Amino acid sequence: MSSVPVAVVTGSNKGIGFAIVQALCKQFPGDVYLTARDPGRGQEAVAKLQKEGLNPLFHQLDIDDVQSIRALRDFLKEKYGGLNVLVNNAGIAFKVHDTTPFAVQAEVTLKTNFFGTRNICAELLPLVKPHGKVVNVSSMVSSSALGRCSQELQQKFRSDTITEDELVGLMNKFVEDVKNNVHEKEGWPNTAYGVSKIGVTVLSRIQARMLNEKRKGDHILLNACCPGWVRTDMAGPQATKSPDEGAETPVYLALLPSDADGPHGQFVSNKTVQRW
Repeated sequence: MSSVPVAVVTGSNKGIGFAIVQALCKQFPGDVYLTARDPGRGQEAVAKLQKEGLNPLFHQLDIDDVQSIRALRDFLKEKYGGLNVLVNNAGIAFKVHDTTPFAVQAEVTLKTNFFGTRNICAELLPLVKPHGKVVNVSSMVSSSALGRCSQELQQKFRSDTITEDELVGLMNKFVEDVKNNVHEKEGWPNTAYGVSKIGVTVLSRIQARMLNEKRKGDHILLNACCPGWVRTDMAGPQATKSPDEGAETPVYLALLPSDADGPHGQFVSNKTVQRW
């Protein structure tokens, strides 16, 4: 079993994920895994970084597929006895003018962005070693979407005692409410991406609380962050930040010093803790 530290970045064959892998290859003192659903695209991305003199490794990962997640889990357990840094970057967004029915967009977006991220955490968080770092890539859209929720929903999402089961119930309710065309009446904003990222931010707060309760002595730091509006396939060419700039906050959180006691359980943008 290797004693080399190991970092994994989900959804990292392009965009912000790719830039995060690139930065970690330069700064993280260990093995860095680039992951992608499609092995061909993943290997291509690895080759691109190798041309720059960097040495990322590749592992297939589709966060929509629990078997794929478990294959990665077993590999990390066997080869490294766990992991040190996990960056949950994989996510999807429908374009603004996409004509896919909103009910389908809601289901598909939450399946990947919230439920996929939750499944990864369920399998990989127990493997995170003492002084490990977990970064869940959320979005400022989670804050703006929260502001457009009813007071009752805002209260629930800001609660310091909300459980993971309650959060899952709310995410499922959003999908159902959209299908039944009552989501606005029920106090939801008109954005599936925004709601999925509310889910990621709140999940991060819950997970940090659980780590405090169950693994206090391990000093694991877990946060949600917003990379900013980044020029990627997802956000389009008008965005204000380059992928390298978008990677800055996730990389900062992934590389917090081992004696740092925070941030933890926070929502961080531009390396600064934001009010949730």
